[in-house]
Amino acid sequence: MTATWTIHESALLGPLTLVGGQAGLSRLSFPGREPAPSEAEYDPAALADATRQLEEYLAGSRRNFELMLDIEGTPFQRAVWDQLLRIPYGETVSYTELAGLIGRADRVRAVGGAVARTPVPIVIPCHRVVGVNGALTGYGGGLERKAALLSLEQR
Repeated sequence: MTATWTIHESALLGPLTLVGGQAGLSRLSFPGREPAPSEAEYDPAALADATRQLEEYLAGSRRNFELMLDIEGTPFQRAVWDQLLRIPYGETVSYTELAGLIGRADRVRAVGGAVARTPVPIVIPCHRVVGVNGALTGYGGGLERKAALLSLEQR
């Protein structure tokens, strides 16, 4: 199977590009970020489950995703992403706390880099990571989208 892609029009976040690989969802991109890969085939039906779950989440009726993921990363990045999946809906942690949770309190900046490289934001909830004082810090989709996602989860 070749890679597939579709665009999900979100009222809250704008058009989101979803890319699927052989084993599941491999990328979710915000407007103005990475385009669909040229070798991928446009196929909304192949990503219908991911699109449906994303819509349910954005409507406030889904708290956890049940999707197969096809993502690549270093062992360190994967450890960070696995820990991101453990942050409960509606809660946040700081980069410092996240580094401690993976047993690498000495690698806060590296943890921030791994969070920034999350290939499927929202599904892997990197928006739940904030500054040590609770301030919203960098987000690939822009701080306004991070604020919107956190606000959605506070309802």
